[in-house]
Amino acid sequence: MRTLLALAALAFAAPARAGDLKAGAFAQDVTPTKFPISVNGGFADRKATAATDPLHARCLVLDDGTTKLAIVVVDSCMIPRELIDSAKALAEKRTGIPSKHMLISATHTHTAPAVAGVFGSDPDAEYAQFLAQKIADGIETAHKARVRAKLAFGVAEEPNQVFNRRWKMRPGVKNVDPFGGDSDKVRMNPPRASKDLLEPAGPTDPRVTVLAVRTADDKPLALFANYSLHYVGDIGPLSADYFGAFANSVAAKLKAGKEFVGTLSNGTSGDVNNINFRTEATKAMPGERSRLVADAVATAAVKALDGAEWHAAPVLRAAWAELELGVRKPTADEVKRAEGVLDKAKGRELRGAEETYARETVLMAKYPDAVKVPLQVFGVGPSAIVAIPCEVFTEIGLSLKKKNIYATTCVVSLANGYFGYLPTPEQHALGGYETWRARSSFLEVQASPKIEKKLNELLKAVAK
Repeated sequence: MRTLLALAALAFAAPARAGDLKAGAFAQDVTPTKFPISVNGGFADRKATAATDPLHARCLVLDDGTTKLAIVVVDSCMIPRELIDSAKALAEKRTGIPSKHMLISATHTHTAPAVAGVFGSDPDAEYAQFLAQKIADGIETAHKARVRAKLAFGVAEEPNQVFNRRWKMRPGVKNVDPFGGDSDKVRMNPPRASKDLLEPAGPTDPRVTVLAVRTADDKPLALFANYSLHYVGDIGPLSADYFGAFANSVAAKLKAGKEFVGTLSNGTSGDVNNINFRTEATKAMPGERSRLVADAVATAAVKALDGAEWHAAPVLRAAWAELELGVRKPTADEVKRAEGVLDKAKGRELRGAEETYARETVLMAKYPDAVKVPLQVFGVGPSAIVAIPCEVFTEIGLSLKKKNIYATTCVVSLANGYFGYLPTPEQHALGGYETWRARSSFLEVQASPKIEKKLNELLKAVAK
């Protein structure tokens, strides 16, 4: 196993003076202007010919007089580090905010243009360039819009919308993988209400964590929330999924003005979705489930602010580190098998998991032996925001929240890049879709404890 290489860059703010906080927010439209366009989110590529609802990069800039932070959540399935670094470089040049003080994450809607190559979808190069520019535009606009402000953190729970999607099955049930094996001990998205279901393989996190911002005269300016639900997926592309519906719902509940920006980031939901596998499916109209989930989470977000303490002079801090982690690469025999599968499929589109993963295997053989994974922590007054560039399993988020010293912590997944799923070593041992080697899951088995260890160090550092 590769040795962990930590390259930490820490930035600490001097104490702020009372009333120093300024904040600006802006929802930058990032809906493409050219169609058709490829859509991430499935084994096979899909083409969108229109937008069902607009896509945004929702931007929040905080400034305590010494340190500036930018938080951006983009309606995208996953965003590669190269695109995010490009957007940060543009925004840094325009605003002076250091790139390591910018947190840019994807919501993980499965109905947005492809800017990362995963499974059957290749990046749309023109849209990727457009998106980087628009993200920078949004940060710049939010930065220019700064006014005197105050902020508060809060936490409430919405347990009814999250279900672990990895299930242990009855003994004797075979869980077949796309590599010709059947040793997996769990199945992702099993048949609903099946007698073969035993128990979920992991927990859920019902918490809705909220950072709310008001102007100095108490007008709602922005609300940044975090919830550990993968996505809903009942709206056709292009769509912001329930993340977009949340923005509308929370604005209405707060009776906010048109300048208000509501934002929902994806928490640690790598093994969690909105399907109760113990029950039969029920019929619903397109978008109905997204609206119901969004409304429930928005209700919890507003409730989280009951009795919240508002801070007009919070100290802002930032910490950044990069870890060198090993890559799980295929053996020569595995590549040979994959090439044989692809030879049989020549002349037509790939079908099913076996052929899809055969292509992934061939591509993974060309990956480097190790990658540098960016990790980030913001300290915002008495609370912390943690950023991980993966689809993080829920138990990792729960552990980070439990072990650090902050009263309120949220963990943002798919942030500052995309490095696939992040299961724990124990979940790797159970197998299942999220562990299958591909561009969607390639970090070494011991990646999560190494990442968690470094993040706990960063959390301690920004608390000083």
